[in-house]
Amino acid sequence: MRFPRVTAIVSSLLLAAGATLASAATSHAAAPTGYVALGDSYSSGVGSGSYDSASGDCKRSSKAYPVLWKNAHSPSSFNFDACSGARTSEVLANQLGHLSSSTGLVTISIGGNDAGFADVMTTCVLQSTDTCVAKVNTARAYVQNTLPAALDNVYDQIRAKAPAAKVVVLGYPRFYQLNGSCIAGLAEAERSAINGAADLLDNTISARAASHGFSFGDVRSTFAGHEICSGDAWLHSVDWLNIGESYHPKPAGQSGGYLPALTKYAP
Repeated sequence: MRFPRVTAIVSSLLLAAGATLASAATSHAAAPTGYVALGDSYSSGVGSGSYDSASGDCKRSSKAYPVLWKNAHSPSSFNFDACSGARTSEVLANQLGHLSSSTGLVTISIGGNDAGFADVMTTCVLQSTDTCVAKVNTARAYVQNTLPAALDNVYDQIRAKAPAAKVVVLGYPRFYQLNGSCIAGLAEAERSAINGAADLLDNTISARAASHGFSFGDVRSTFAGHEICSGDAWLHSVDWLNIGESYHPKPAGQSGGYLPALTKYAP
């Protein structure tokens, strides 16, 4: 009598197949597909207009790269938590609440406010070249000596709260095209010093992101040819009527500079 043996074999095969299908269904259901956008004004979209009134001083724009990516890809959920003026400490305190095991993508730009780049630009516009360069050097020292640990803290918390997420860290553009079309404004030595500090900031962010297994979206290449003094700038120069938008990306900078840098890693 072999029927019991045949029955047992068939039953085992059916159970195994059922377990495989159940596992596949569970894995599919649990796939992390939500998108959480963190960061500072370069991520919230300051300079692009079309701000969500509900976002208040965070100035979240419908033309910012996180919204553009969301509109093109329809993630299962979208939380736009980036906020103008944010530093690493504010990201930790106010922006991580939507991260979870269901988060599939996280983007962030952070570090410029920690380094005091707004103060750098104000100083360089209003004061002498020597004072400008001294302020730039103060920012450089902060980026070299203090910022790496602050970035590590933020990146550690992102990974802990969103363990399955693809994390793309976006950098900052160079502000000026040297020997460009500007005939007034900052001296060339000031523009060069500011660009050099931006490079140091980007290189520092890139290194810390890589150490956490995160991708770095380098916007210096996508903004190339569209810096201030290029004749086709995707960045606002100083705007005395709306000072908060100075040195921030225009809508073209978000769509042509930031979005491609993100799409390279999160197509």
